[in-house]
Amino acid sequence: MRCDICGKEGARLRRVSETFGKGKDLLLIENVPLVTCPQCGESYFTADTLHEIERIRLHRKDFAVQRSVKVARFVA
Repeated sequence: MRCDICGKEGARLRRVSETFGKGKDLLLIENVPLVTCPQCGESYFTADTLHEIERIRLHRKDFAVQRSVKVARFVA
């Protein structure tokens, strides 16, 4: 895969979880495709992925399921 940032071959597609909003409006979207380039170190979402994220956010009541989540804080 060619990186859209540096133009070099070798970019890889990873699946990540991303959060949007906070508090009672927090939405976690799992399995989001993220392009990562080992050549330039950049990571980015494609335009198609960003459009799908926005669609999910706008129609969250149709897509989201309620889950209880434990939260831990990293302390250095």
